[in-house]
Amino acid sequence: MAAANRVNLSRDIVPVLHRPGVSAESTEKASSLLQTNHDQYHIFFNKSGFHNHIAHHLLTIWALRASPNSIQTAYDNNQSYQRPQAAPKDSIVENLHDPEFFAKYLGPESHYSAFLAFFQREIATLGWQDVLQKYVFAGDERADDMLVRMFAGFLHPLIHLGFGVEFAQPAIMAEALAQAACHDRYIGDLLLPAEQQAAKLGNEREGKSIVQLLDEIHADRPLSEAAEWSDGNKIRDGILKRAGGRMVSYAAQVHVQPADLARKSAEMTNAAAYYTGGAQRSDRAVKYDFYFMHCVNSSVFFPAFLQQDWLSEANKVRLLEWKIRLDLIMYASRRSPDIRLQDIKGYKPVKPSGWDEIEDRACLLEDDGHGSKLVRALANGQRVSEPYEDLDAFRLKRDDWLQLAHMAIDSVEAPGENWIRSAGFDEAWKDVPLRAQL
Repeated sequence: MAAANRVNLSRDIVPVLHRPGVSAESTEKASSLLQTNHDQYHIFFNKSGFHNHIAHHLLTIWALRASPNSIQTAYDNNQSYQRPQAAPKDSIVENLHDPEFFAKYLGPESHYSAFLAFFQREIATLGWQDVLQKYVFAGDERADDMLVRMFAGFLHPLIHLGFGVEFAQPAIMAEALAQAACHDRYIGDLLLPAEQQAAKLGNEREGKSIVQLLDEIHADRPLSEAAEWSDGNKIRDGILKRAGGRMVSYAAQVHVQPADLARKSAEMTNAAAYYTGGAQRSDRAVKYDFYFMHCVNSSVFFPAFLQQDWLSEANKVRLLEWKIRLDLIMYASRRSPDIRLQDIKGYKPVKPSGWDEIEDRACLLEDDGHGSKLVRALANGQRVSEPYEDLDAFRLKRDDWLQLAHMAIDSVEAPGENWIRSAGFDEAWKDVPLRAQL
């Protein structure tokens, strides 16, 4: 049985997006390797905060019906550069029960093992639902600080939490909580003021779709040009420093009604995939932006979050509103590139096929899991958008999703870098081949 310190997949688990027929052998292999990763390795593979993606990768391809050999290969390709986690000091772990001590320990990656042990013990004592409620969704100062950190690191803690919830693995949730505790909180300087301003606006927020806000941000040159290529962090050093007020004014216009949670979650997924897949250059080969891609990859977990009966409607609304705001911030931070829907609709796949063949290729990718996560998230996007795709707010329709999946798998299988970084900047495209050369 899965527990706070034990990863145990079961074929009875039904992820949000999966392929039926996962084998017992693949399930056993994935569980064993995920346990080794949980016990031995740090959540960051270096001291610069680069994330260990083994859990993401193995859970994704397991859900896509990867073979035991493919799961082992994915692990082997990424295990070699991981670093061990140090044993935590019991005195520190116990002291984390003190909210003041807890707050002082937040941030440094060196505290990961202490937070992991702390959250494992809390989950074992209280249950994972109550731990998430207490430390992320309670609405007090500590929980709001942790919620902000869930959205830091380009959504990595939230993605990790999503895997834990979707795949019913409390040990992965403990990793996610500890990971969030080791991130900074600068993104809260945009998300929290936006929430406060939104509350003052009240019903004045009604009416705008996500894509309307994207269009307005694209046209707002002072905002779109706030980030510079030389900025080390284009949200913190660009948007927040030079156009924080303008960004907050757009983010504050995001509004989700409790009755509209399913539709707005689907709209968020559609909009994120629309600007991520559409951020192309007419003269260059197709490439996905690395940062935008995380907005798509995290969208797959919202159906699972919305299914949680222990999570209040108010917190589901809050979680979704923050995700939409983060997506808008991410778009602006890469200079709000043109969104070329025609490049999606007119794309010519290298190997035309259906979803099964694309998902098989994704399971064999020799990467760190970003490619397979993107393919699975796009497949989910088609599923959740289908009931609403005739609405104007949903610019991706029907076959657009398969086109996006072909674009994704073809681009990461092509020679060169898998991703570009910061698609609105000319510099991001300088090494991408011209389309005429393909």
